[in-house]
Parts: sequence; structure tokens; C-alpha cells
Amino acid sequence: MLAEKVQRVRQQGCVNVQSYGTHWPCLLPQHGPGKKHERPIVLADWQRTIVERHPGDFLRGLFHSDGCRFANRVTVRGKQYVYPRYMFTNESADIMGLCRWALDLLGVAWRMNRRNSLSVARRDAVAALDRHVGPKS
Repeated sequence: MLAEKVQRVRQQGCVNVQSYGTHWPCLLPQHGPGKKHERPIVLADWQRTIVERHPGDFLRGLFHSDGCRFANRVTVRGKQYVYPRYMFTNESADIMGLCRWALDLLGVAWRMNRRNSLSVARRDAVAALDRHVGPKS
């Protein structure tokens, strides 16, 4: 049995679902003590298979936790342009690598804008992420 106890707590506007059990590390082997960016984050083979089949769902989780979609404003020769853009930031090089891998699986163009941050700005790439990631809930 995965969870020894599952509990639902009603809160304003949502239901908080909590689960306690000693077998969670079997399902999530990346979980461990210390900061994520100071230890390796590597998917098990069975997890990689799931991500390969459902990269959009994986990216949805990544962007909803450590990413954002916003209106980028740029002025070129006095004319202002506004276009949507996604950003993903994480201190873990491993997690950044997993994000890049999943974006590549979907054929979504991305660029590293800092060592711990990537940007998705091309119109077709943003449209693809809109289909897979959707608004934060």
C-alpha cells in the first residue's frame, strides 16, 4: 500500500489533499534530504518512459511550479511590441536539463537566458506550451 493515510481538508476555494506513508520514496526516488540543486535529480527508467509518452503533462507540472507566462514588452525604434512569453527558472542543473529535454520532445524552441533560466518566446513555441501547460490553477 502506497499511502497509510489520505486526508482531504476543505479550504476556501480548494480542497487540500494530504497523504502520509513510508512508500512515497519508492514512487518518487528523487525525494530526499537537502536542497534539490545540491543533489542529483535523475529520473528512473520507468519515469523517463512516462515523460516520453506525456511530455506536455510533465512540462505542465514544471511550469506551474517554477515557471510563468507573461506579456513581454519591447520597444524597437520607438514602437512598442507586446507578446506572450514563458520563463522557467530552477537552481538545479538536472531539473533544467529535464525541462529542456521535455521541450525538445515536443519540438518547442527554447533559449537559455541565464544559467538557471530558460525562455520560450517564438510564437509557435508559445502556442504549443499554451496547449500543453495552460493557465495556473
